[in-house]
Amino acid sequence: MALTDEIKQSIQQGYRDVLAGKDIRARYGQRLMIAEIAKYMGDITENDGQRTSPASACVVEAGTGTGKTLAYLIAAIPVAKALGKTLVISTATVALQDQIVLKDLPDLKKHSKMDFNWTLAKGRGRYLCMSRLEARLHDEGNTDSDTMPLFLLDGPKNEEPGTRAFFEEMLASYGSREWDGDRDHWPEQIPDDVWRQVTTDHRQCTNRHCSYFDSCAFFDARKELDDADIVVANHDLVLADLALGGGAILPEPENALYIFDEAHHLPDKALNHFAASLPLNATRQWLKQLSQALVKMQPYLAAGTQAAKSLDRISSASREVDLVLNRVYEEAEQNTGWEFNEERRTAQWRYPEGELPEAMADLAAESRIATANMVRQLGVLADELQGAFDERKEHEIDRETAEAWYPVIGSFHARAEDQLRLWTAWCEQGGAKPRSEAEADPDEGEQAEARPKTQKSPPPARWAVRQRWDHAEDITLYSSPVLADNLLYSRLWSRAYGAVLTSATLTALGRFDRLNARAGLPQDSRFLVVPSSFRYGDMATVEVPAMSAMPTDDGFADELIKRLPDLWAGEKATLVLFTSRRQMQQVRDALAPEYPDLIITQDDMAKGEVLRQHCSRVDEGRPSVLFGVASFAEGIDLPGKYLHHVVITRLPFSVPDDPIEASLAEWVSQRGGNPFMEITVPDASIKLVQAVGRLLRTEQDTGRVTILDRRIITRRYGQLLLDALPPFRRIIER
Repeated sequence: MALTDEIKQSIQQGYRDVLAGKDIRARYGQRLMIAEIAKYMGDITENDGQRTSPASACVVEAGTGTGKTLAYLIAAIPVAKALGKTLVISTATVALQDQIVLKDLPDLKKHSKMDFNWTLAKGRGRYLCMSRLEARLHDEGNTDSDTMPLFLLDGPKNEEPGTRAFFEEMLASYGSREWDGDRDHWPEQIPDDVWRQVTTDHRQCTNRHCSYFDSCAFFDARKELDDADIVVANHDLVLADLALGGGAILPEPENALYIFDEAHHLPDKALNHFAASLPLNATRQWLKQLSQALVKMQPYLAAGTQAAKSLDRISSASREVDLVLNRVYEEAEQNTGWEFNEERRTAQWRYPEGELPEAMADLAAESRIATANMVRQLGVLADELQGAFDERKEHEIDRETAEAWYPVIGSFHARAEDQLRLWTAWCEQGGAKPRSEAEADPDEGEQAEARPKTQKSPPPARWAVRQRWDHAEDITLYSSPVLADNLLYSRLWSRAYGAVLTSATLTALGRFDRLNARAGLPQDSRFLVVPSSFRYGDMATVEVPAMSAMPTDDGFADELIKRLPDLWAGEKATLVLFTSRRQMQQVRDALAPEYPDLIITQDDMAKGEVLRQHCSRVDEGRPSVLFGVASFAEGIDLPGKYLHHVVITRLPFSVPDDPIEASLAEWVSQRGGNPFMEITVPDASIKLVQAVGRLLRTEQDTGRVTILDRRIITRRYGQLLLDALPPFRRIIER
C-alpha cells in the first residue's frame, strides 16, 4: 500500500496540530523518524489484507530528547487505521506502558484531530478470578471440610492475620464495581502469595463454562481489545501470546502492526521466555502433593468411570517420574564437578557445548518419556472434568465436583508441562537447524528469499545449579536458547504485518550487527540512527581522572573510597554507578559514617521511594548522592537539577559465569571468532551508553560524566567504547 495523499495529509496535519496545541517546536530527528516509519509502513504490499512483500522490520535508534513516542504514534496511527490493522505498542517496563496509556495517547488525542481509541492489554494473571475468590472464602469458612481442595495449590491458610476480611473487602469492591478486578488498580500493593490465591491461568480457567463468565474481569478487558485501534502491551505478553500460537490474547501477528519501544530488551526477554528449568527435589515434593490430591479426589469419582481410571494412571505415572528423578539427582550429585561458593552456598556446572554425559543423556530421555506420560494422563482427567460443564450431555462427574477440582488438576497439568519442557530441551540434538532450513515453508514461494542467509545457531545452553540451605539441598536443571534469532524470526518477524523497533540504544559500537544477530531480523529490514537535538559538546564533559589502581586490582575499592568525596564535593546531585552490589555496599559502609544523610543506595528502599527522597533533598537545597547498580544505569529519569554528575566506577563488562553468555562465547570461539571483541565489548558499550544517558534528559540539562576505569584509555578496546559515547567534551588526565 503506497502512502496516499490523504494519509500523508493526516500525518502532517496531526503533527502540526500537536506542535501548536502544546506550543512546542518541531525537532529535526522527530520529523525524520515520522517520515521513516510512515514510508516503511507504506511500502508494505498486501492482497486481501495479507502482507505479500517480504518480511521486514524498521529499526530506529532515537536518543533522549527526540520525542520518539510522539513520532511513532503520529506516523503509525493513520497508516494502521487505513490498513485496518491493530497497532500493538509493546514496552519493556510498566513505567513506559503507563506513560503511553495515561499521558502520551490522551495528549495526542486532545491536541490532534485524529480519531482513535486504545486499551491496555495484560495477561490473565493480572486479573481477579471470581471463582477462585469465592472458593477461597468458602475454604476459609470450612476449615474442617474436604470439599474445596484449594489448599493443595496455595499452601497453609491464614498465614497473615485478616486474610478473610481482606478477601471479603475484595469481593465487596468488585461486586459494587468500585474496583475492576485489575491487580494494579487495587489501592495497595497485593503480595504475590495473596494474589496467587485469587487469580488463575489459561490451564485452570473454565472459560465460558464458568458461572462467573459474564462478570469476569479478564474477559471484560478482552472485549475492549477487539474494538481498540491501539493495544498497549509489554514484551512479555507479546511473547506469551506468540508461545500460544499468536492471537490467543492479542491480535494475530498477521493483523498487527507492532511497535517495540525499549526494543533492545526484546532478545533477552525472548530467551527468558523460552528457557526451562526443573528443581529436582522440589519437583519430588510436588509429586507428593499430587498424590495427596488424587487421594482426596477419589471419593468424588464413581468407581469404574473414565475419570476414576485416570486417577489410577496418573498415580502410577507420577511414581515412575519420582523414581527416575531420584536417579537423576544421584547422577548429578555424584558425577558433576561441583565447586561450591561457600558464601552463596551454591555451585554451578555448565555442560560444554550443551553436550550431556552419556549417563545423564540416557536419564533425560527416560525422564522425558515418564513425564510425557504423566502430562498425557493429567490432560485426560482435565478434559473429563471440563466435559462436566457441558449441560447438554450426560456426564459421569457432577458439576460441583468439576468446579472444585478443575482448577487444581489444571494447575498440576500446567506444572507438569513445564517439567516436560525442560526434558524436551535436554533431549534435543545440538544446535538448531539453519534458519533457512528450519523455517522454510513450501507455500511461501518468493517470500523465502526474504529470510536471512543460512546461519547455524549455537547449541542450547544447558547447566545445573546446586543449592544448600540449613536443612535441605536441591539441584536445579536449566536449558535456554543461546540466541533468540530463530525464535523471533519464525514466531514474529515472518508472520507480522509490520514491525518497528525503537530505543535510545540499539547500536553497539555504532553498528546494528549485535541487534541483528540476537533478534534474527529479516534481511529486508531498514535501519536508521536519528541525530540528537542535544548540543553535547556545549552541555557536558566526559572526564577520566588519574587513578592509582585499576578495577582489577585488590586496592580499587580503597581508591574509590578515597576519590569519591572529592568528586561529589560541590555537587548538588550525583549518581555513582557500580557493577557489583557487594562493592557498592563496601564503599557505602566506609563512607556513610563520615557523610551522614548524604548517600542513598538503591537497596535502602523501593526504587520509587529512593528517587523521591533524592529529589526531595535536592528541592530542599541539600546535596544528595545516589549509589546504584545495573538497573539504575538504565531505568531512571532525573532531569535538570536532580542530576548533574554521573560517576561510573567500572566499565560494565558482563559477569563471566553467566551460562548463556559463556555458551555463546564458546560457540564464537569454535567458529574462529574473538568472544571478547564480538560479545563482551559490544555489550559493555550498550550498557555504558545507557549509563551515560542518565545525565542529559532535556535540552536544558548540563553536567559531567566521570569514568574511574582507566582501561577506557589504556586498552585497545577503550577507544571504541569512548568513541561510541555521545560527543561530549573530553577531559582526560594522563
